[in-house]
Amino acid sequence: MQPMRHDFSVKEARALHDLPLLELVFRAQEVHRRHHQPGAVQLCTLLSVKTGGCPEDCAYCPQSAHHETGVKAERLMSVDDVLSKARVAKDNGATRFCMGAAWRNPRGKDFENVLDMVKGVRDLGMEACATLGMLTDEQAGRLADAGLTAYNHNLDTSRAHYKKIISTRSYDDRLETLDRVAKQGISVCCGGIIGMGESIDDRCAMLCELAHMRPHPGSVPINALAAVDGTPLEGRMPVDPFELVRMIATARIMMPTAVVRLSAGREALSREAQLLCFMAGANSIFYGDKLLTTGNPDVEADRALFRDAGITPIEARPEASEHIHNAHAHLQAV
Repeated sequence: MQPMRHDFSVKEARALHDLPLLELVFRAQEVHRRHHQPGAVQLCTLLSVKTGGCPEDCAYCPQSAHHETGVKAERLMSVDDVLSKARVAKDNGATRFCMGAAWRNPRGKDFENVLDMVKGVRDLGMEACATLGMLTDEQAGRLADAGLTAYNHNLDTSRAHYKKIISTRSYDDRLETLDRVAKQGISVCCGGIIGMGESIDDRCAMLCELAHMRPHPGSVPINALAAVDGTPLEGRMPVDPFELVRMIATARIMMPTAVVRLSAGREALSREAQLLCFMAGANSIFYGDKLLTTGNPDVEADRALFRDAGITPIEARPEASEHIHNAHAHLQAV
């Protein structure tokens, strides 16, 4: 088995990305089968626990207070309401529950409540993931103590293109938060969005940034832009499904052991296009009726797709969460 690489150049990534599509998917599937159960996909449910009013100006996001999108600022959901949603997600087959909050960074009592949400989700036997913006070292440590399985903090795009998308938070700010959670033994969930006016080299540069991490991210969400009215990116043309397939396949080859998540944009894909994404190495989806504030294929449609294609949902992996918790305990001891 080939060793993991952390030294991909943009030129190398671009050469992979630009292979004839069938050849690229074939190579990606070969890599996928060496490291993952074929035909198995993890079901994750994403809940917006605090919607709207975010002070960041991310050009793609309808929750930004800088954009007039009709998304109203709401308070943080109660712990009981979040755990009720988590129970429904578990009953529907999800094994990871992801909680997103429209913040620059968590503070005060709200952060204490998020810790209780994490503990409650873990008590249900589910993996717990959170995306809460930037974190301090202390906050990352407390999330680890609460049992957080993974922390999502996307790079979104390449370093070169980043300033055209966000001005309120730097690229290095994002990398510093990722480093903080990784040092606490929390699995890193980090990916990006295509269709925001970036070049193919920008897409490949983002994948290189992820692949240079040691270790590679535990999960890599690949999103296609959902162009929302009122955001600076409204009116952008939809991403061609083949472009999404290429990104998934390239990510799979560059980061063999990562869980590659087919994320935003899936609602616009045909069943056939989704299957091609799974062939290219995607082995996780967001499962439910909504992704934060945008649509998602409904549960029954996903069940039918999995049944017809012979795809098996991945069962809960408590041993993975236990490994993360043990890693955090070890870090505290040294």
